[in-house]
Amino acid sequence: MSRKIENVLDVAKNQLCTGCGACAFADPSIQMIDVFDQGRRPAQNGPMDATLGMAVCPGASLSHDATDWPADTIPELAKGWGPVLELWEGFATDEELRFRASSGGAASGLALFCLEQRKMEGVLHTGAQKGQPYLNETVWSQSREDLLARTGSRYAPASPCEKLGTLENAQKPGVFIGKPCDVAATHKARKLRPALDQKLGLTIAIFCAGTPSTKGTFEMMEAMGCKDPAQALSVRYRGKGWPGMAEVVYQEGSQEKKSAQMTYADSWGNILQKRRQWRCYICLDHTGEFADLAVGDPWYRPIPKGEPGRSLIVVRSERGREILHEAIAKGYIQAKRVEPAKLPASQVGFQALRGKIWGRRLMLKAMAVPFPKYRNMPMFRFWWKDLSLSEKLRSIFGTLKRIFVKKLHKEVSLKPWTPPPARKPESQSHPVTSSSSKS
Repeated sequence: MSRKIENVLDVAKNQLCTGCGACAFADPSIQMIDVFDQGRRPAQNGPMDATLGMAVCPGASLSHDATDWPADTIPELAKGWGPVLELWEGFATDEELRFRASSGGAASGLALFCLEQRKMEGVLHTGAQKGQPYLNETVWSQSREDLLARTGSRYAPASPCEKLGTLENAQKPGVFIGKPCDVAATHKARKLRPALDQKLGLTIAIFCAGTPSTKGTFEMMEAMGCKDPAQALSVRYRGKGWPGMAEVVYQEGSQEKKSAQMTYADSWGNILQKRRQWRCYICLDHTGEFADLAVGDPWYRPIPKGEPGRSLIVVRSERGREILHEAIAKGYIQAKRVEPAKLPASQVGFQALRGKIWGRRLMLKAMAVPFPKYRNMPMFRFWWKDLSLSEKLRSIFGTLKRIFVKKLHKEVSLKPWTPPPARKPESQSHPVTSSSSKS
């Protein structure tokens, strides 16, 4: 018999938590903690109402109601990619935003449009934590300068939904930007809280292949020469070009500051993705199916060296369509309409991954390991038609090994991790020297 999932603590102990923080927003008795080798996790801090946290939790369950989708949802994409009304490829016309962003800066450009033209109050999203730049914090950006300082992907644990109260209590609507699971949680939360629903002027999801733990960031920094995380002055995962380099700037004592870089292929491909939380391995939504707009990389073609970044923009709601079209008309986004096939071509493997997850589910259920409840998010059809026989077998029997390697057969400890003390500002500046570039 599978272990019972009755509250968000059970979700976390059974490694189904995404770390979004929505439960902490819905239930004041919950606070988010950092578990070093897993991610952000809920902890009880008072009498808990189990129904509140579970109602907004995307880790335990996700479901679509296709009857709510617009009539012109593209039929050939609906089963594997959720509601898609239009597909665009483009970039932010603000050259600095575009350069600093992970791809074409479309999310930042759209957020800036909402602030300046739609007069929205702010943008709730994720940025590097001051003093401890290898960690994330939820930020409320209200200007171009704020957005510019917080551009670029953050491949580290984040709980932006924890601060949904900032949006709910704002005087005017605002923008929410997060990973697909964060936006899915927000989609659930807005159904419970009418005040929040009224203040969500636009939701933007960033395509995501998984969230690495803090341990992953430490390993990446160490590979670039920063052995002591407390020495880090800044940490970037992508950006300043497309796809951009991972970079750490650090300082050993009173020595000169050092800067080291690593290619995206090495930082993500060889280090970070190996430290993804388990929930990401059984996730069906990597492209923001519950958002108004979703943004990711158009990987359908090779990227020549030095090419400026471009974004694939997926329109998923009428509100998203209206805002994107207006942002293009007002010159904040430059984009062209592209055919539906560009989405699966840009994210090769995501549709087949749905099939692999069906195979994983089969073994997990057989071994009484908890699995999320999905509704109207097909899996079997992709297992049947998109996977070879060997892939079908690996999806099932390869999961057996993972159950024991990742300790899925038992509940895990949620031990809070305390980061090293935040670095104090230096009294004098030092030039930055480039120490190494890993490739």
